[in-house]
Amino acid sequence: MTMSNELTAWDRDHFFHPSTHMGQHARGEMPNRIITSAEGVYITDTNGRTSLDAFAGLYCVNAGYGRKKITDAIAAQAGNLAYYHAYVGHGTQASITLSKMIIDRAPKGMSRVYFGLSGSDANETNIKLIWYYNNILGRPEKKKIISRWRGYHGSGVMTGSLTGLSAFQKLFDLPRAPILHTEAPYYFRRADRSMTEEQFSQHCADKLEEMILAEGPETVAAFVGEPVLGTGGIVPPPAGYWEKIQAVLKKYDILLVADEVITGFGRLGSMFGSDHYGITPDLITIAKGLTSAYAPLSGSIVSEKMWNVLVQGSDAMGPIGHGWTYSAHPICAAAGVANLEVVDELDLVRNAGETGAYFKAQLKAALGDHANVGDIRGEGLMVAIEFVADRDDRVFFDASQKIGPQIAAALAERDVIGRAMPEGDILGFAPPLCLTREEADKIVGVAVEAVEAVLG
Repeated sequence: MTMSNELTAWDRDHFFHPSTHMGQHARGEMPNRIITSAEGVYITDTNGRTSLDAFAGLYCVNAGYGRKKITDAIAAQAGNLAYYHAYVGHGTQASITLSKMIIDRAPKGMSRVYFGLSGSDANETNIKLIWYYNNILGRPEKKKIISRWRGYHGSGVMTGSLTGLSAFQKLFDLPRAPILHTEAPYYFRRADRSMTEEQFSQHCADKLEEMILAEGPETVAAFVGEPVLGTGGIVPPPAGYWEKIQAVLKKYDILLVADEVITGFGRLGSMFGSDHYGITPDLITIAKGLTSAYAPLSGSIVSEKMWNVLVQGSDAMGPIGHGWTYSAHPICAAAGVANLEVVDELDLVRNAGETGAYFKAQLKAALGDHANVGDIRGEGLMVAIEFVADRDDRVFFDASQKIGPQIAAALAERDVIGRAMPEGDILGFAPPLCLTREEADKIVGVAVEAVEAVLG
């Protein structure tokens, strides 16, 4: 048995993969790929096959692969201090420095950063802080949290409840109370096709207000949303959406959580999606681009408004009863410091905006007139193509045809990695922010070949 074959056998016999068809994988009915190295926007496997990763892992390798500055920072931190906890006021140079760097880059009004390891646990922290906040203010009934259908906020018990995608809920007894879901800001799939974007945005705000009034404003604590829907289809908000949503939240004294796990640290061509869309959040969820996935790290950025109430609670009740063993892990924090320096040094935020606009324009030029392409959309380096059976009447393919997965597979066969998005025939792209125009052209060319192979 070669080492590659041995690894493949061990993989099928012992490794429980996330988001994977378990039986097909174990029986060898689906390919398993073992990645060994990567550089820039390319990954290489045990067979020596190299692919352009046009999804940056899982939207996360913002700086690109093989950044020596980040790996050196990880090694140096591990050599000096591999671990110490952050409980009872303890810190490390890396965790303190990274906190300052994040707040310097965050939207105005943000105050402190609580660190975790994943976007899921950061949103679990946010839920607890929202409940704690309202208990301190003497509002124990104000606990319901509204998210949106097609939103993705994690796959824990409560964060899986926030997520508005059935695959993350069915058979897991989710969603759990007190989580509610309102309409997705998905203009392409609007029921009334006569609506303008502004009208559809008002419709979404009206539906949110109807839900708040039906539940009782005194019971609704927060609204959680991604600046751009990510896993739900890479869907930028329609014109006026965030302005209208925030007006409703302000009217009923409801906190706003901006889930920036994907959009934070440059992907939209702005440091944060909140600044990009004029969002004024009370909490911001960060992860992925914080370290470009060189080490697992997430965070909850707390506004000054919320922080003041949390301090009030601690003064009354003592130390806050929340913490993770690996919060502010120094190796992960060191990766974050070096990563944000790389993002600045390489001007990756600007490149994401400019190359992203070029990439979307080239996709539209190449595929915009295809009979089965219903929509090409995106912002910065988050772009998606949605396929339909009939573009004129907006007739969708039957899900059993698996058009999206077929096109993603055809793309992968040609050594470009995109992602088939759930609950629709949608091909998503979110490449590293260092993508060049030449690499964008390569993705477009292969995408055309893949679409033609499946749809003609």
